Amino acid sequence: MAALIRLFKPQFSSLLRRSLSSTTTTATVSEIQPQRQRSNSSILPPLTDDLKGSKNFQWVFLGCPGVGKGTYASRLSTLLGVPHIATGDLVREELSSSGPLSHQLEEIVNQGKLVSDEIIFNLLSKRLEAGESKGESGFILDGFPRTLRQTEILDEATEIDLVINLKLREDVLIEKCLGRRICSECGKSFNLASINAKAENGYPEITMAPLLPPSQCSSKLITRADDTELVVRERLRIYKKQSEPVEDYYRKQGKLMEFDLPGGIPESWPKLLEALNLDDYGDKWSAAA
Repeated sequence: MAALIRLFKPQFSSLLRRSLSSTTTTATVSEIQPQRQRSNSSILPPLTDDLKGSKNFQWVFLGCPGVGKGTYASRLSTLLGVPHIATGDLVREELSSSGPLSHQLEEIVNQGKLVSDEIIFNLLSKRLEAGESKGESGFILDGFPRTLRQTEILDEATEIDLVINLKLREDVLIEKCLGRRICSECGKSFNLASINAKAENGYPEITMAPLLPPSQCSSKLITRADDTELVVRERLRIYKKQSEPVEDYYRKQGKLMEFDLPGGIPESWPKLLEALNLDDYGDKWSAAA
């Protein structure tokens, strides 16, 4: 725990810190950007070599399991030049190892339960120590914090600039999770689901094309052990129960940006950049796409 706090302590001034008001209940990035930046229609100054990879970006991605946090956090990580740290990836790496936690984690994951705070802190601390030794700074956290206790501890360790809460209707989430596949050889993720959800119960129509694998991966696809409907529904139930206090915590700080995914990656990625006022980066973000 001491390592976690020591590694998280920021060395640079946060770009957004002065503008985030605790009196704001819910905010978009355009509402909480510093006044001096608004004339440029961006919360970020130009991506210079000095800025890229700095601690000016300390962001968190929230969202239900399977919503796509990893996809969008990874793209922004490439765009902004800061590490994408996904606790789900840390858990899977530990599962595939012969480490002391692998058997304990296998039982937890296969039952659709959430990994304990103690284990998450252990894995995250190890990842940060490894990154520090490589000179990493700044971060985009994906899958952490997941509980109010984790949120409060993280708040004591550092100051988060922005929290992006990705949202997608539950029936689409379930279909999306059940369509997930992983190449057993290269480890890349794909999705076989072709989603065409009609507009109903106040939800808009959602269309998502499948993310099909290349020919060299087609015969090597596997399904994650926890991607069964029973386990997925249980994960969503647990997530909803535990995430509401986390969302409220950041909402009260004025740091929460709610983003409803309008569709798949082609539709959602440009819209997300627009919401973050990063759409005018042109060639820089298209290189990350």
